[in-house]
Parts: sequence; C-alpha cells; structure tokens
Amino acid sequence: MRDAVRAFARERIAPNAAAWSEAGKFPTEIVPELARLGLLGLAVPAEHGGAGLDALAIALVMEELAAADGSVALTVAAHNSLCIGHLLVAASEEQKRRWLPPLASGQRLGAWALTEPGSGSDAAAARTRAERRDGGWVLNGSKQFITNPNLAGFAVVIAASAERKLCAFGIPMSAKGIRAGRPERKMGLHASDTAPVLLEGCEVPEADRIGGEGTAFEDVKKVLDRGRIGIGAIGVGLGRGAIEVATAYAKERRQFGRPISDFQMIRWKLARARTELDAARLLVHRAAALADSGRPFRLEASMAKLYATEAGTRAANAALQVLGGYGYMRDQPVERMVRDARLMEIGEGTSEIQRVVIARELLGA
Repeated sequence: MRDAVRAFARERIAPNAAAWSEAGKFPTEIVPELARLGLLGLAVPAEHGGAGLDALAIALVMEELAAADGSVALTVAAHNSLCIGHLLVAASEEQKRRWLPPLASGQRLGAWALTEPGSGSDAAAARTRAERRDGGWVLNGSKQFITNPNLAGFAVVIAASAERKLCAFGIPMSAKGIRAGRPERKMGLHASDTAPVLLEGCEVPEADRIGGEGTAFEDVKKVLDRGRIGIGAIGVGLGRGAIEVATAYAKERRQFGRPISDFQMIRWKLARARTELDAARLLVHRAAALADSGRPFRLEASMAKLYATEAGTRAANAALQVLGGYGYMRDQPVERMVRDARLMEIGEGTSEIQRVVIARELLGA
C-alpha cells in the first residue's frame, strides 16, 4: 500500500503541488483517482465500499501524501480520520449503510465541524445549539476553521443541547439551513479548503443524530485520538519531503569550490533532522500498533502527535536553511513545506493540549 501511494504521490501530486498551492484551490479532478486507490475510505470496512485498512497502514499512507503535498494530505485526513472516523466510532449500522458508501467512493467528500469562534481547545464550550422540535432537531450557530466544507457533500456537526450536552449530527451540505462560508486566507496549506460552517434553522431528523444524546464529547475524544496519529504522520511526511529536497540540493550546490554537503554544519542539520524524523515515525507507528491491537493508546497518540509535528517543523526549517536564499523562494517546494508544517502543531489539538493530555495520563488525573 505504501509503495502504491508513494508512486502516485510522486508522479501525480508532487509535480502539481506548487500550481495547486498558487491557485489556492483543492484540485477536485484528483478525487476519482484518490477513490480508485482506496484513499477516500481508508478505514471503511469492505462491506461499505472501503479499503478496510488498519491504523498503521493509514499512517503510512498519510506520510506519503504529505511528503508530496500537505494540502492533499490534510484534505484526505479530514475526510477519513474526522468525518468518517466519527461515523465509525458512533454511527448506527443503518447510518453507516447510508453514509459510508458514498464517502468511500468519492461521490461525496466529508467535513467534521467541531471548532467554533469561541471554542477551540475547549471543545466542551460549544455554543452552536441543537433544540428539539417536532421529533427532530434544529441547529443554529457557527463553526470555525473547518476543513473541506466548500468541497464536502456531507458533514458531521457537533452542537450542544439545551442541557449543555454535546450531540453529533450527520447533515448533507445541500440541506436547508447549512452552508459553507468564505474560504479563509491562510499562511499555508493554500490548496486545502478551510472555511466556517454556518447553521441557521437547520432541521435535522432524529434518525440523523449520531450516537447517544450527550455522548458526543466522549466520541469526539476517541475521534481525535485516532486523528492525532494521522496528523503525526503528516508531520513526518512534510519534514521528510523537505529534507529529501535539501539533501539532493546539498550534493549539487557548490560553494568555496566544493559541494556544501562537505561542510559539517550542513551535515549536522541533515543528520539531526533525519534522526528526529525516524524517531517521530516510530512514535506514530507505536500509537497505531496499540490502536490496532485494541489496547489504550491516548497517551501514545498525544506523544506521537506532539513530537512528530514539532520534529516536522524543525526539519522543514532546517531544509530551508540548507537551501539558503533559494529555499525562501516560492518556486521551491521547501518554502511551501515550511508553511504547511506549521499548522500541524495547532490542528487536532495544539502542542500545548498534547502536553496537558500526556501529563494527565501519566499522573492519572
């Protein structure tokens, strides 16, 4: 699986990543290609049209996509790990039969709407309201920094009931009362769609509530635990892609009559980055293996996400330094990778939140 995705990423994604980034728009023309490779239903069971891969295989896939383009990797991750991930954690069998096949086939892309203007790390403070009405629910509120809403045909939306209990709902993006807002202008990941989701009198039938009433907060934590493995893998991939560019450049670039790869300062930058990335990959794979074995993995997932995303940023910065002025130019992939890597320390739980989770798990708090 890794080799197939690596070949696709190098032949189809990497050569176009700069153009997609400059256009500032996700290339929807590759959605059927992603679907044919099974990349839009990574963990979806075969009976629902997916690839049925385990967490370790998914981590390998995400690293390869990220090494070519962070925007494509994040789009695929949000679709799989967050939207589909929530359905796999909490949806009923009837809901899975309805929603998973079109998501896995690429007929629809998925979004997951949790973050709000006033609640990021404090997810339990959601102010989007879900009110019972006529045997169903009516949702009002706004979500912020959501990935894929202008691309998605389906979204999982988190809202609070009158009793301040979080509930989750599956909503077609074509439904009345829900819409994507204007795409955000971001530092990086320009080809990944990020926008608000606005809910104004959005009516949702009871049959489309996911999980029990008030259980969504626990379900969200489970989704994020697995999602952090994927984000850690993306961090490794972005750092690895940057270091691969820098290594090749160092062999060719000559100063003072010899390749700059002969200089100890350059060698040490590459050696440190590669060592940290390999360590990060092993942390990611350990968390994935624990998840696949059915054992607790929250601590290990947070450790992996924390270390891998920060190592990815350090590696990308080191790569830019190796390229010097050329690395700062927008026609070099390293410049894009530096900007893309930075978000990984923020999304799906900031580095600070990971340290909170790690400490709580260690101390039994």
